[in-house]
Amino acid sequence: MKRATLPRTLRAESHVRAKAQVKASSAPMRAGGDVGRPAGGPHSGLSDQARARLEEMIVSLELAPGSIWSEAELSARLGIGRTPVREALQRLEGDHLVRILPRHGAQITEINVVEQMLLLDLRRVLDRLIATDAARRCTAQERSQLLKMAERLEAFESDDVLAYLRQHYELKNFLADCARNPFVARAVMPCYAMSRRFYYLYYRQVPDIATATKHHAEVIRAVVVGDEKAAAAASDRLMDYVEELTRATVKSRF
Repeated sequence: MKRATLPRTLRAESHVRAKAQVKASSAPMRAGGDVGRPAGGPHSGLSDQARARLEEMIVSLELAPGSIWSEAELSARLGIGRTPVREALQRLEGDHLVRILPRHGAQITEINVVEQMLLLDLRRVLDRLIATDAARRCTAQERSQLLKMAERLEAFESDDVLAYLRQHYELKNFLADCARNPFVARAVMPCYAMSRRFYYLYYRQVPDIATATKHHAEVIRAVVVGDEKAAAAASDRLMDYVEELTRATVKSRF
């Protein structure tokens, strides 16, 4: 059965959002979980900033797993008021990166290998759907932008893993937007955040940036030429690799 395509008006609106996303891609890790989120109150802009900065601090282990932080401490650290910080923490709790402790603040969630493997089961399905939908739906301009972003990621030679993860995040976020399914994008972004944190913790044990970028580039090139089957296959190979890497990090601990 042939899968339905979106109406032209919806495709046009999504294209406008995608162009705006590319323009903003120079910022630090954006709040991907906000895809499809309605506009908030007067603090929504600061809440977005607080969420993005807190997520990067969690991913980079600047806020250590298991540590507990009060709203006042995080507000002072970010230079942002307590109300936006509170809103950001509530959203990060939905992404399983923090746990709200009434009257105590927020606890950064621990990194659990078993949970990480379960997470990859979900991510495999969502990543495959994003790749095939993007291969079918993205515009010529978006295909060009995706290719540029993939080439930039492949050319990455620094040992600054956080800079690499920022580029990776921008690429994955933009690819999800090209799939034209905000519900899938919203579901997958917490998976990406938790995967980035896991990778940041263990990348020194299994250095693999070149291999990782190769797999990501294969997905993008299949999307760029509009080959849905090849995009799905490349996505599955990427997830095979991610699962192997996760198991390798566990073995290296013993």
